Amino acid sequence: MRAHQARKRFGQNFLVDLGVIESIVRAIDPVREERLIEIGPGLGALTAPLLDRLSSLTVIELDRDLAARLRQRFSEAQLTIVQADVLTVDFAQFGHQLRVVGNLPYNISSPLLFTLVEYAEQIVDQHFMLQREVVDRMVAEPGSGDYSRLSVMLQYRYAIEKIFDVAPEAFDPAPRVTSSIVRMVPLPQARVRAVDEALFAAVVLRAFSQRRKMLRGVLGAWTALIPWDALQIEPTWRAEQVSVPKFIALADALHVAGVRG
Repeated sequence: MRAHQARKRFGQNFLVDLGVIESIVRAIDPVREERLIEIGPGLGALTAPLLDRLSSLTVIELDRDLAARLRQRFSEAQLTIVQADVLTVDFAQFGHQLRVVGNLPYNISSPLLFTLVEYAEQIVDQHFMLQREVVDRMVAEPGSGDYSRLSVMLQYRYAIEKIFDVAPEAFDPAPRVTSSIVRMVPLPQARVRAVDEALFAAVVLRAFSQRRKMLRGVLGAWTALIPWDALQIEPTWRAEQVSVPKFIALADALHVAGVRG
């Protein structure tokens, strides 16, 4: 079969380093009867070693040529192929107790992470390869330059752990950036939650909309409704100084004051 040419419009960079592949599979540690969904299997670098340890696997692949290659390489009993844009896929169709893995294209990583939040109740864990800068933002702590809306919204829903970095040379073609492997485990039902989660999301979005501004400036009309002293939040703070629990408390205080998401 003719060699596949990586397509820039799909953000294709194929993992080829066998040592890295082995390390990823070891981090995922799949068990025979588990239900795994692989996003962007590409040429099957992860697909094949995952199937060595699984009864079957479902993959989501946008590129029809790559989907055709996978159909030739693996049997239908082994591999279920969903040929679609992953951003349009309803993960509810796959059931519960899902484990989701993938080398995510950089151009859709943030939208996809936010999309998957909607299915967190069905998911056991997620292991992704992403641009290192994105992972650094995902795990960032308050006060750091990487702490952002992405940090807050994902840490609100997941326990997140950066596992290891992957050099550009591990791919063909080599990207211009270093990648990282991240593990995301949905937090339990008993986690601390905002009373109005739509309002929480709106507060976080507004707070980070102008990072250099103090909260009292960027929150506009909400500022007068916030009991700053009771929340132990200074109105002169900027968004990157506010922890996830304090954002929850801030949103709950606004809810009490009559603001709705």
